[in-house]
Amino acid sequence: MTNWPLAVAVHAALLAPLLLLGSLSHGSWLDPAGPAIPLLVGAMVALITMLTGLSVKTAAGPNGVSVQCGAVGWPRRTYRLEEIERAEVIDLAPSPWRMSLGFWWTPRHTYFTVRTGPALRLTMRTGRSVTITVPDPHAAITILREANSA
Repeated sequence: MTNWPLAVAVHAALLAPLLLLGSLSHGSWLDPAGPAIPLLVGAMVALITMLTGLSVKTAAGPNGVSVQCGAVGWPRRTYRLEEIERAEVIDLAPSPWRMSLGFWWTPRHTYFTVRTGPALRLTMRTGRSVTITVPDPHAAITILREANSA
């Protein structure tokens, strides 16, 4: 899954202040006070974000669930079937108190998400939970149940 509206909004929000800083400068393009440095920083941030964080590729099957982020496939993680205690569909609701888009890690939870709405949540045998954006979380659960019973 890729969230292109989010990609455009994130880059616009990052580039707008940098463009403003560049336009307020009084130096030439390559002068340290010129617009080239803010634009270069903005372009680097946009490139890194596009390569690593705005898409999630997921595969579910007899080996468990594999997750890759971005065009370069990093970060990536495989959750083996025997490590998964429970799989369920949850609804990721937007919240001003919790940012859960992108790749986020906390001591008890990992997020691989690029949109709100239905998502796959894995509860691991260690107690850790993993939330993943997938196009059809119900199909992923069906595949995991069939693989588990085989």
